[in-house]
Amino acid sequence: MQNVNIGISDEHRAGIADGLGHLLADTYTLYLTTHNFHWNVTGPMFNSLHNMFEGQYTELWNAIDPIAERIRSLGHVAPGSYAQYSEMTSLPDAPVTPPKAMDMIGILATGHETTARTARQLFDLVGEAHDEPTADMLTQRIAVHEQAAWMLRSMLEAA
Repeated sequence: MQNVNIGISDEHRAGIADGLGHLLADTYTLYLTTHNFHWNVTGPMFNSLHNMFEGQYTELWNAIDPIAERIRSLGHVAPGSYAQYSEMTSLPDAPVTPPKAMDMIGILATGHETTARTARQLFDLVGEAHDEPTADMLTQRIAVHEQAAWMLRSMLEAA
């Protein structure tokens, strides 16, 4: 660990970095699942789901770097291997056999809800540490995940 003096204690920085590592693992796992579903979706909603999943995986991909860089700003090493992510994530891996389109939607909705909860769990520690940059990032991530989950859940409702 590097010597960092940014007004946040070593203990707080370590705890926040660990929590952000879990958020990074969830985000990366959800990215991989979403990209997988983008490639493998079939059926009458192919075009709309293919495009929706592309928008979602692009947003997730763009979120990965800022989360990892925040961990680095706190003086810690960002996790970056499949092995680390598989140990740290709250999400299951994508099914080996692509599920039906409606099941994909449900899996992704649950993934976004889970990732929002992972981010939300950090707020007490971040508030105690007065870590406003991390709090701002968490607020933004939660909003994205909650909106994506809502949009996906809406597609599962009966007409």
